[in-house]
Amino acid sequence: MFSNQYIQERLSKVQRLKELGYNPYTNETDRNTTIAKFANVNSDVHDLEDRRDEKRIYTVAGRIKFFRLMGKASFLKIEDESGILQIYVARDNLEEGFYNTVFKKNVEVGDIVEVTGFPFVTNKGELTLNVSKLTLLTKAISPLPEKYHGIQDKELRYRQRYLDLIMNSEVKKTFHTRSKIISLTRRFFEDKGFLEVETPMMHPIPGGANAKPFVTHHNALGVDRYLRIAPELYLKRLIVGGFEAVFEINRNFRNEGMDATHNPEFTSIEFYWAYKNYQDLIEITKEYFEYLFDHLDLPKLLPYGDLEIDFSEFKQIPLIESLSSIGGVPEDVATDKDKILAYLKERNIEVEEGMNLGQLQGELFDEFVEDKLINPTFITEYPVEISPLARRSDANPDVTERFELFIAGKEIANAFSELNDPVDQLERFEAQVAAKDSGDDEAHEMDEDFVRALSYGMSPCAGQGIGIDRLVMMLTNQHTIRDVLLFPAMRPESKEVIAKELEEEVEKKEN
Repeated sequence: MFSNQYIQERLSKVQRLKELGYNPYTNETDRNTTIAKFANVNSDVHDLEDRRDEKRIYTVAGRIKFFRLMGKASFLKIEDESGILQIYVARDNLEEGFYNTVFKKNVEVGDIVEVTGFPFVTNKGELTLNVSKLTLLTKAISPLPEKYHGIQDKELRYRQRYLDLIMNSEVKKTFHTRSKIISLTRRFFEDKGFLEVETPMMHPIPGGANAKPFVTHHNALGVDRYLRIAPELYLKRLIVGGFEAVFEINRNFRNEGMDATHNPEFTSIEFYWAYKNYQDLIEITKEYFEYLFDHLDLPKLLPYGDLEIDFSEFKQIPLIESLSSIGGVPEDVATDKDKILAYLKERNIEVEEGMNLGQLQGELFDEFVEDKLINPTFITEYPVEISPLARRSDANPDVTERFELFIAGKEIANAFSELNDPVDQLERFEAQVAAKDSGDDEAHEMDEDFVRALSYGMSPCAGQGIGIDRLVMMLTNQHTIRDVLLFPAMRPESKEVIAKELEEEVEKKEN
């Protein structure tokens, strides 16, 4: 693995440092400030008459990102998580012999150093640390990518995220924003009186969504278990038990395809609210977005690639109505199974002939409506056939009290007034089982214990799931889910690929 000639050269420097009595991987550090704090407290140095203050002594640490070696002095730039700082290293300011014997011959870009000194401002007006002591904390044996081109290969960026973070400060900003969004989400729901809970990640029955599960085996119990595809049925059991407002920021796992908006494991928040309905969820969702925008200091008009999303207004429209008003599907077609099949066939869109009306309406929506929903839009009143856990509408039993929120042509949230009729729920599970027996491998499994829980009585309730990954994509102008996941799912990396990448890096250095 370490056969690369540049790595070998660095390994020889590691050995040389040890022979000189320096530990290239020391754990002793005296850092007393970050680069950002150093810059902040010393902003007034620009106003000093000689633009230096030798009375202020600071110790900072960071990775060397730039190195300009001169005869008796050098300028470097080091970076920590908070920012980047120029440092000035002069031979005569360090202990005797250190500059020529240790620093010049063994310290280079990529190494992590600790430096102590005082602030001054260069003739070009840049705040700089004049170094009186330099300690090598960590010797990097793999060279960083060439500075000006960085990492061009996106797959390499995802596979070696640590290298991506080293080379690209904008990537760090994206993940700082992601962390803030999750923290704000937790605070928002806690302030609303919701209780954060934890539910199992290994389920005896895959439930809570129509999806293919990952299967594992529980050795102690001697049974198969399924990685969670959704926490819904467990959270609703808690509503049965008497909790009235619960949420879980959860990891879910679905053994399905991967594309720009799908990763096999993803993060969402699901929350359930007793004595509320899906209209109440629409209102709290608007409040939630208002809260995020206020605390993230975002404008209501956000760029998203070539689009501009207007978050100042959330629209609401029933699914069937959207088929004609947005998707252009004739009204008489949208409610007739045979006409839908003919309409899709004319447009060379293949669907299963055995699909029921609700499923076909869902296909029409996916094909002709979804990607047109740029500004935030609540699509409501989903057909019962594609909403096995949602409560039927009292006004129209063919549809449910459900909505999905779409932004930039992507589903961000799914919510509904929860079904609490145990007989109706049992019948819908049975219909899902029949669909699975007919070949639908994403149909919902029967969960008799959940039906039993409902039989003890669940208060009127509404529940919602919001996809955190897609939400972060929208708010940070990222167009693939891999750009908002620190470690997205990747195909296994072969030894041949690793060797090729190392060879290519050597070629770049030589050229």
